[in-house]
Amino acid sequence: MKAVQRTAAGEAPLPGAVWALGLTSLFMDFSSEMIHGLLPVFLVVNLGVSAAVLGLVEGIAEATAQITRAFSGWLSDLLDRRKALTVVGYGLAAATKPLFPLATSAGAVLIARFADRAARGFVARLAMPWSPISRPSTKGARPSACVRRSTLWAPFTDR
Repeated sequence: MKAVQRTAAGEAPLPGAVWALGLTSLFMDFSSEMIHGLLPVFLVVNLGVSAAVLGLVEGIAEATAQITRAFSGWLSDLLDRRKALTVVGYGLAAATKPLFPLATSAGAVLIARFADRAARGFVARLAMPWSPISRPSTKGARPSACVRRSTLWAPFTDR
């Protein structure tokens, strides 16, 4: 068994994969917040959709995320390929970002939003790549990155 290096506080340092996944999550969440904060304005002002269509787009997107979260854990356990599934999820989410400004109709926005939320819902349920030895120290790494994202983004929002 490989000896684990300890920090001055006696804890095992975070593995590189945890740092990479945390930073990826931070930047993906930050980019999503930038796009989705402006998306209702884009739909109503630029594309001229009604409030009902806006609600429909957002409702389908959030329902997709919830359904995907329920399904992705099962699929992850079935395939036992968490890293590959995580890469596919983040890749699909990143691929949808350029679709939003290129959209010329509410349908195009709906497709992009659907794919984005499906990918993000999928990634949200997948496990972090930690070893049993360092599990306690890595458990809060991804949520911590999300909190940092929220802290960085908060000054730019009115919520």
